[in-house]
Amino acid sequence: MFPLTEENKHVAQLLLSTGTCPRCIFRFCGVDFHAPYKRPYKELLNELQKFLETEKEELISDVPNPPPKKIRLQELEDGIDGIDNLSQNGEGRVSILEDGSIASKNSNLNVCNVCLGILQEFCEKEFIKKVCQKVEASGFEFTNLVFSVSFPPQLSVREHAAWLLVKQEMGKQNLSLGRNDIVQLKEAYKWITHPLFSEELGVPIDGKSLFEVSVIFAHPETVEDCHFLRAICPDCFKPAKNKQSVFTRMAVVKALNKIKEEDFRKQFPCPPNSPKAVCTVLEIECAHGAVFVAGRYNKYSRNLPQTPWIIDGERKLESSVEELISDHLLAVFKAESFNFSSSGREDVDVRTLGNGRPFAIELVNPHRVHFTSQEIKELQQVNHFMTWKSSCFCNSVTELELLIVFLFLLLQKINNSSNKIQVRDLQLVTREAIGHMKEGEEEKTKSYSALIWTNKAIQKKDIEFLNDIKDLKIDQKTPLRVLHRRPLAVRTRIIHSMETRYVDEHHFHLYLKTQAGTYIKEFVHGDFGRTKPNIGSLMNMTADILELDVESVDVDWPPALDD
Repeated sequence: MFPLTEENKHVAQLLLSTGTCPRCIFRFCGVDFHAPYKRPYKELLNELQKFLETEKEELISDVPNPPPKKIRLQELEDGIDGIDNLSQNGEGRVSILEDGSIASKNSNLNVCNVCLGILQEFCEKEFIKKVCQKVEASGFEFTNLVFSVSFPPQLSVREHAAWLLVKQEMGKQNLSLGRNDIVQLKEAYKWITHPLFSEELGVPIDGKSLFEVSVIFAHPETVEDCHFLRAICPDCFKPAKNKQSVFTRMAVVKALNKIKEEDFRKQFPCPPNSPKAVCTVLEIECAHGAVFVAGRYNKYSRNLPQTPWIIDGERKLESSVEELISDHLLAVFKAESFNFSSSGREDVDVRTLGNGRPFAIELVNPHRVHFTSQEIKELQQVNHFMTWKSSCFCNSVTELELLIVFLFLLLQKINNSSNKIQVRDLQLVTREAIGHMKEGEEEKTKSYSALIWTNKAIQKKDIEFLNDIKDLKIDQKTPLRVLHRRPLAVRTRIIHSMETRYVDEHHFHLYLKTQAGTYIKEFVHGDFGRTKPNIGSLMNMTADILELDVESVDVDWPPALDD
């Protein structure tokens, strides 16, 4: 059933005669159901022509002394003939150029003066196939996707002009047309293309999918359509650091909402002029939302930095905690890059014991996040790990359960690859959950054990008084050793408790529980008086730290997992 009614005839004929395509005509006539937009272009045009035949005859009958019918119809059909060429050309309407962009091969098309060809060539199966070829060549693995489009901002100006034209014409018939009565171009485009993409790629379109395919359109020929708005509404077009042009879609829409109708008509033609060419495709982008993996690590080496140790472009040590963990994750998720963060950090010569230090890794643009039972079995064999029951790999196992098992086996692979670190509680987390780890950096407590040296001979009784000190406040000026990367400031920290264990006349063990963010080494030796009080000043002698271990990081995140 054709979607237009007798009430729409005059507006439909007006728009068609001024260079508007049938699908945009549907939008301006308020056709808000999908089926008509999805119909083949040739079929759509034929039915529109039949529907408007009566309107043509009525228009012709108003002309005095009409010429022969063949000549009479020629002028009215000129607007249709060019568009009809689209359906007659069949295949081969678009091609991929050497630079990877997609261009039109149809030079005979009468380009819509409103959508600039978006609802013409770029809804056709041939174009969808070209986009899908690029998606498949991107190397991403996905089970669903979200499809997004970015249209040139001047489309909003042209739609506004067409709306004013139709609004004026309908006003003559005591009818009204609000901006919200027009079906949005982006909505109509998605109604047509979503089923085609889904069919071509074999996966559903899902607005919640982390995998996004975006198509960015441009139309250089009409790029100046928006410029007059800046002179009338300068406040709407303010430069932004992250924007190449002030003429963003949001800025243009804001200006169109402010400008008076009479001012708009003086500056821009209603109806808008017909362009010579359709839009071009600037870019087809494929991207996957980041995956966040968290856990805890133990560090057993006194010669391993947390992050790559590079000074003046020269690498000092061959590896780091960050790399020993992330290299495995990057490989299996095929991520482009990663961001490593943790609840504090230890020095290169400090071990992290106990339950380990919480960490999180953001895997940027991972090309795969789905793993099969066969891949899990292969990883299991590499690890020489326990044999899982065959029931673990039956069809009833969910994708999430497979991923959990895969992460567990990946954890074993990380732990087997180095004796310098061990990882536990490896799991997927959300971006928001990482905030729990960061909260602990200043608010929580940490426990340490240290081997202390003194320049004077000591007895057990000389250190026992330290056991009685509770909640000692110290002031720490930014240590000299980190002054090159930390701002100069005085930070107040609390030493909650201390416990000593005598070793010999120049050594003792010190166990501390402190506020997170305390510089332990400086609390022991004083950093040339930059930390007050310190162990040396409390004992009235020179003290230094020989070994330091982190015994616990008291952050209840990520959740502990059962072995």
